Amino acid sequence: MRRGFKSEAERLADRVRAQIGLRSDVPPDIFQLADHLHVEVIDAQELVGMDSLLELELLQPGAFSAATFHLAGGRTVAIFNPCNEPARTKSDIAHELAHVLLGHEVREVQQIGGHAFFTCNPEQEEEANWLAGCLLLPRQLLLRHAYAGSDAQALAAAAGVSVPMARFRLNTSGVLLQARRGRAARGGE
Repeated sequence: MRRGFKSEAERLADRVRAQIGLRSDVPPDIFQLADHLHVEVIDAQELVGMDSLLELELLQPGAFSAATFHLAGGRTVAIFNPCNEPARTKSDIAHELAHVLLGHEVREVQQIGGHAFFTCNPEQEEEANWLAGCLLLPRQLLLRHAYAGSDAQALAAAAGVSVPMARFRLNTSGVLLQARRGRAARGGE
């Protein structure tokens, strides 16, 4: 990722959350966030049927999680795979919203199992992953849990995200080190 992007993403996530009146230490409602961004969220089985989604999952597990389409008339639609667990779906939708917030463009079309998929470049995917984490697990929420000694499982349960997402944010945001230093400075409280 380009220099400064991670801090920029934290600030962008904070601005967006503030615009919809969310405190910085509370997990967001991803559908409220989508509404704010004027992104319609649709379950993929409404478009292609569950049999097709299950067939694709058999052909290539994890090949499709979510995708965003910019349609005529300014309509933006994020499609998600209902085969995934709810916590994963929340992350998938946040990832798509991150692409919208960052103004990422579709780069290429790929075919998997007779289905067309649109992809962004790897750097844009990495940026969207990072911003999605910032949207779902803001720094203040992470700090609150880090100071309380919560692990990734407890954070995931409290925020409604997957354990891998909670672990990713705890390990990459620096809050665990910050909390450890804060406790040490206060004499090990």
